[in-house]
Amino acid sequence: MNQEKVWREIAALPPEAQQEVLDFIQFLRKRYKQTRAKEQRPKTQLAEEAFVGIWRDREDMEDSSEWVRGVRRREWEC
Repeated sequence: MNQEKVWREIAALPPEAQQEVLDFIQFLRKRYKQTRAKEQRPKTQLAEEAFVGIWRDREDMEDSSEWVRGVRRREWEC
């Protein structure tokens, strides 16, 4: 289908339908823009993520199992 025929088909629609066509085009542009942005984003190694090591200097976290047990005891006491 060529562009001229598409324009004629859209022009033949009532104004409400023409607006729906425009809304749908905007939806598609947004959808495919997001898809391309995801594809272009470089993948990083887990060790390079910002959250890795955020609790490195916490002395209370040396034994994570004990830390969790302590939190549970404090939170679940009645």
